[in-house]
Amino acid sequence: MNNYEEQVYIEVGEWKRKLFKRSTLFNRMSKKAQNKMNNFIPAKIHDVITDSIKQMITATLAGSNKLTKKNQHVNLSLMDKDQLMNKKIDIYRKTAGIEGAGTGAGGILWGLADFPLLLSIKMKFLMEAASVYGYDTDQYEERVFLLYIFQLAYSSEEKRKEIYNIVDNWEEWKSEVLELDWKELQQEYRDFIDFVKMLQLVPGIGAAVGAYANYNLIDQLGEAAKNVYRIRYFKKLSSDKIEDL
Repeated sequence: MNNYEEQVYIEVGEWKRKLFKRSTLFNRMSKKAQNKMNNFIPAKIHDVITDSIKQMITATLAGSNKLTKKNQHVNLSLMDKDQLMNKKIDIYRKTAGIEGAGTGAGGILWGLADFPLLLSIKMKFLMEAASVYGYDTDQYEERVFLLYIFQLAYSSEEKRKEIYNIVDNWEEWKSEVLELDWKELQQEYRDFIDFVKMLQLVPGIGAAVGAYANYNLIDQLGEAAKNVYRIRYFKKLSSDKIEDL
């Protein structure tokens, strides 16, 4: 590895430690309360919500896939890819922040519109991330991989460990995990963003909360995507060295 790769390897380790850091007492109590609330919701309602989010995500991924240029950056170094990725994160953070401020300022009805709009921004960003690191999202397995990055960024402490194991060992796991648990995905995502999105509906502070929350949600997704693709880079680097022996 060159100097930059060694530095990145250390950064990935720091990110993993932060990822697995124990949640605060408030977050653990909130998650327990959310689980109890979810148990009170009838199964049919869960099914409707799950199907709606599944359709929303798959439609957005399909549209974003057509609009994203594929394999633009295959021959770039890891440093070049990371620099390009940082620019993408900055662009999408600002876009999400503006969107959050706009919908947050519009009251409850506009606030409700934030959910699908922000979700579409996140999916488009993930497509761009895959392209930056040289992965072809015309392949179904790569689109599924994006959703595991999504889950890693927006899941509870317990679930993150399971998802990380999948993305960390993608080549070994992918044939077994291509069928997503959509109910689990939507519940983890909703529970993760519930509190900040409720504040976004409060008159007077909705715009500020929406901008801040959306900016940070994209930042969190960007950090996860960048480091997961860095992990794949090191896995491939290690595999190539073994093949050369």
